[in-house]
Amino acid sequence: MGFFKKIGQALKKTKDALTRKIDELLSHGELNDEFFDDLIDVLISADVGVKSAMEIVEELRDECHRRKVRKGEDVKKVLKEIIRNYFEDAPKIEIKYPAIITIVGVNGVGKTTTIGKLASYFKKEKKDVTLVAGDTFRAAASSQLAEWAERTKTRIIKHAEGADAAAVVFDGIKSAKAKKTDVLIVDTAGRLHTKTNLMEELRKIDKIINREYEEANKYTFIVLDATTGQNALSQIKVFDEFVDIDGIILTKLDGTAKGGVIIAIEKEYKLPVVFVGTGEKENDLEPFGAESFVEELF
Repeated sequence: MGFFKKIGQALKKTKDALTRKIDELLSHGELNDEFFDDLIDVLISADVGVKSAMEIVEELRDECHRRKVRKGEDVKKVLKEIIRNYFEDAPKIEIKYPAIITIVGVNGVGKTTTIGKLASYFKKEKKDVTLVAGDTFRAAASSQLAEWAERTKTRIIKHAEGADAAAVVFDGIKSAKAKKTDVLIVDTAGRLHTKTNLMEELRKIDKIINREYEEANKYTFIVLDATTGQNALSQIKVFDEFVDIDGIILTKLDGTAKGGVIIAIEKEYKLPVVFVGTGEKENDLEPFGAESFVEELF
């Protein structure tokens, strides 16, 4: 199944809610102030966010006036164009090899499962993959990652629970260099900004990677749970203060009607969504396609 079909299925709840509400507004016939005010509420309900929704609708209002748009389908076309432009502003990420991908995020977003799915994805791309169990803080974290390593037939570097995470990463880099690994994926402890020691640990891991693996192409991806909506934006802000976030992996997109948060992310942070979780199976992680997303959203 291609991404276009998978993203359509994953966005079904969001699309159903948005399309129904927008079509209902358009059925009233007039593109007046009331229509545009109500459209703001519709976008907010899909977790586009208050600020982003207001700015999008203001731009839509201006464009519809300038182009003398009257038909409902034409309104949707203009809305798609506006949203598509936000994705154009975000940098594009093309993963080059050897790659070291550091995965960060709070607890409960599906980080370990996402790493397992990433391993499966790169294995299908015929890449040699090694996992690094850098979450030594949470009980059973490394054993859960080891299960994914076994399932995907992937090497894993791990230490005992409570070990120094930076030391595990150091050993992972040493192994990757020796075996000429294409992709090294580093798990890190799920953390909140209140856990200052864990946030500082991220900085330490980042320094180790930059110092010990200069020749690698480095990427830091934050895993976000789509069902949390606007909370995802605050998580980006906090983590980006400690490490430079390069891109986003959005999980549980299929389980929410809040898919509009992707628009808010692109508009406010100009960070690319690199992968999206489109289901619970091992292969349900896909590279994100902005064009397909926008087409499927309305």
